Amino acid sequence: MPPVTTTFIWVAVAIIAIGLYLSWTAGRLDRLHARIDAARAALDAQLLRRASVAQELATAGVLDPAASIVLYESAHAARQAEPEQREVAESDLSQALRAVFSEAGAVTEVRAAPGGTAAIGELTQAVRRVPMARRFHNDAVRAARAVRRHRVVRWFRLAGHAPFPLAFEMDDEPPPALTAGGQ
Repeated sequence: MPPVTTTFIWVAVAIIAIGLYLSWTAGRLDRLHARIDAARAALDAQLLRRASVAQELATAGVLDPAASIVLYESAHAARQAEPEQREVAESDLSQALRAVFSEAGAVTEVRAAPGGTAAIGELTQAVRRVPMARRFHNDAVRAARAVRRHRVVRWFRLAGHAPFPLAFEMDDEPPPALTAGGQ
C-alpha cells in the first residue's frame, strides 16, 4: 500500500476512535444527569413525606400546644418554600423536630396517645430516609461534576445546555430520641 493510503487509514481510525470516545462520554454524562433527576425526585418525595408526617403529628393534638405550633409552622414552611429557600426551610424543620423530640419522654407521650405509635413509626421512617435520599442525590451530583470538569467535556460542550448540577445541602440530623427508640 502506498504511504498516503496508510496515513489516511490511520487518520480515519484516529477520528473514529475520538468520535467513539466523545459519544461514550456524552452518553455517560447524559446518564449521570438522568440519575441526578431521579435522585432529586426521590429526595423531594422524602422531604415532602417528612413535612407531611410532621404536619399531621402537629395537628393531631398529641403534642403540647407550643410544640405543635413550632412543628406545624416549620413543616408548612418546608412544604411551601421556593426552590431557592428550600434547603433553609428543610433545615429549619430538622431543627424543629429535634427541639420537639429532644427527650425520649416526648416520644413516649406521643406513643401513649391513640394512634401515636403509628405516627411515631411513620415519622421515624421519614427522618431516617431523608439523609439517605440526600446522600444519593449528592453522590450523583458529585459524579456528574467530576465528569463535567474534564477539559474534553468543556471543549466539545458535551454537557449541552444542562445546568451545572448543585448539591442539596441541609441539616438532616434526625432527633436522637426518635432514632434511638423510634421503631
